[in-house]
Amino acid sequence: MARFLRWTAAAVAVLLTAGCGGSPGGGGNRDEGKGTGGTAAPAPSSAGKLPSSLTAQRLDWRRCPATGGSPAPGDAWRCATLKVPLDWSKPGGTTIGLALIRGRATGSDRIGSLLFNFGGPGGSGVSTMPYYDATVASLREHYDVVSWDPRGVGASEGVRCRGDRDIAAAERIDATPDTPAEEKAYLQDAVAFGRGCQKSAGKLMAHVSTTDTARDMDLMRQVLGDPAIHYFGISYGTELGGVYAHLFPKKVGRMVLDAVVDPTADTVGHAENQTRGFQRALDDYLKSTGQDPRQGSRKIADLLTRLDAKPLPTASSRPLTQTLATTGIALAMYSKASWPTLTGALRSAERGDGSGLLALADRYDERDASGHYGTTSHAQRVISCLDDRQRPTPERTRRLLPRFERISPVFGDFLGWDMAGWCHDWPVPGQFDTPQVSAPGAAPILLVGNTGDPATPYEGARRMADELGKGVGVELTWKGEGHGAYGNGSDCVDSTVNAYLLHGTVPKDGTVCS
Repeated sequence: MARFLRWTAAAVAVLLTAGCGGSPGGGGNRDEGKGTGGTAAPAPSSAGKLPSSLTAQRLDWRRCPATGGSPAPGDAWRCATLKVPLDWSKPGGTTIGLALIRGRATGSDRIGSLLFNFGGPGGSGVSTMPYYDATVASLREHYDVVSWDPRGVGASEGVRCRGDRDIAAAERIDATPDTPAEEKAYLQDAVAFGRGCQKSAGKLMAHVSTTDTARDMDLMRQVLGDPAIHYFGISYGTELGGVYAHLFPKKVGRMVLDAVVDPTADTVGHAENQTRGFQRALDDYLKSTGQDPRQGSRKIADLLTRLDAKPLPTASSRPLTQTLATTGIALAMYSKASWPTLTGALRSAERGDGSGLLALADRYDERDASGHYGTTSHAQRVISCLDDRQRPTPERTRRLLPRFERISPVFGDFLGWDMAGWCHDWPVPGQFDTPQVSAPGAAPILLVGNTGDPATPYEGARRMADELGKGVGVELTWKGEGHGAYGNGSDCVDSTVNAYLLHGTVPKDGTVCS
């Protein structure tokens, strides 16, 4: 079972080239509402209420070790550990450590620190930041670029919910169940996964919410010595940025949110958004190959139906199932650079060889050649299920499936069933239906939407702007493809974002880059 990651295009490019993936499948969160419902988060703690052991801590920056299968970054990078409260309602209690990475500004006229969150939730900033260095080279002349592993991720008390053998066994479970027996197996696996997460995370399980991480960010800001936060959030990182702005509007400096999550979408609404977004991206892909989108989608849907009945052989001993094939197709939607690979994989599958689509799915599921799986999707699930209060039942899901199938014959069933399985019988209750992001009084926040974005459809940028409030959200649209816009090939986007971050130049709301 996997939900489509909200993940930056730069990270996806790393996954495609290096062979370590992010995990598709849903990533559902949010629909219409304005922060309604859920357990109210405690009021923001002011710096004066935090113990000096936290606010006055000195970070011990040292050479970074190798992490998560990635080699140690070069001499330009230093890593440290920030102490934060386990429970923000008890700031003087138990602490946990967050892994940070920093590259110092390379030029003079330093502006401050620029924090990066690359999405997920569950993505490791410590592992990703060095790969992003070339993309942000002009920004790094004037900023210390900083990222971190959020709580529950990677080197920050990272959660692992099951071992490699159990993950491989779960691949055989049908994520679009057609019979009572398949549905029972699907939901039982969801329960087992949640219990594994609880065993791994312990007390942390109830303290990895987006609100918790936003509070961590403000302590990070104080310890780094910045009077206001400068921040670049991508994909899920846009939701994190919106929540931070809501909690600390007067501490917002220059903030860019790229590949914007729709903050008005609840679990069902987000799943619909992604179904629409992935189908839109697939249509664009099919047009690029000279195919009619409707006919091409039907051909792929027919292939998936055949795989449901009879998986395809591959070059390995592992067969290509319907679920794995859908996962591989989804990965290819994150970057236009992967479209030719998808074309070859689909052609091979039509000839009876599932190896190409399996290879794409393995990258998405972070499976390496030795059969070891990464844990991005584990952290993603723990975080999003603590955030999301809604738990669509299997009965409600079955009623909604025809609507999802009308939106997309390829992704509809997969994302529809994901709603029922992702947080099914989860050990910890969710906190809210939709995140609170209103930020009256905050400085202008630049929101970047990409018309071809599959995972965070571009309509989310306008909705985030509306929720942030008048005079705060400023929308920039790019008519492009793939997940995210900055560093994805548009000089217009890059120069507009750079002018804002480097010089404070706010573009006109509604600016379009074609």
